[in-house]
Amino acid sequence: MTDDQPRWVYRFDNYKRAFGLLREAIEIMETRELTALEKEGIVQRFEYTWELAWKVIKDYLEREGVVLDKVTPASVIRAAFAARVITNGEGWMKALDARNQMSHVYNMKSFEAVIEDIRTLYLGLFDELNMFLMETLVREQGSKP
Repeated sequence: MTDDQPRWVYRFDNYKRAFGLLREAIEIMETRELTALEKEGIVQRFEYTWELAWKVIKDYLEREGVVLDKVTPASVIRAAFAARVITNGEGWMKALDARNQMSHVYNMKSFEAVIEDIRTLYLGLFDELNMFLMETLVREQGSKP
């Protein structure tokens, strides 16, 4: 991270990589049946993409001057929805619940349900965040001399 680079930009770079790895895993899943180990890998990729997502949102909101009463994933998601950084607050809260559930539950039925939600909902949420931050970054870099 350079001194003049906002923290959210640095974290966004890590987020993009994690999101790309998750998307790659989902693309593989759509071409063939995955092993149990591969399914666990998708859940793990979801977990670290989720962690980077809420943290990059937090950094972005702080850069925009949003004061967070508490720095928790749920409070950050609520603030991001209010600031129109994200459009599906309910979906993001469901992703938070899934993230928390996967940290404590290790059974294939739960994995299967979360993997389906990753494919049908969470990947789209992460993509929307990626696009929002990418467009913001382009605007900010375009305005520099």
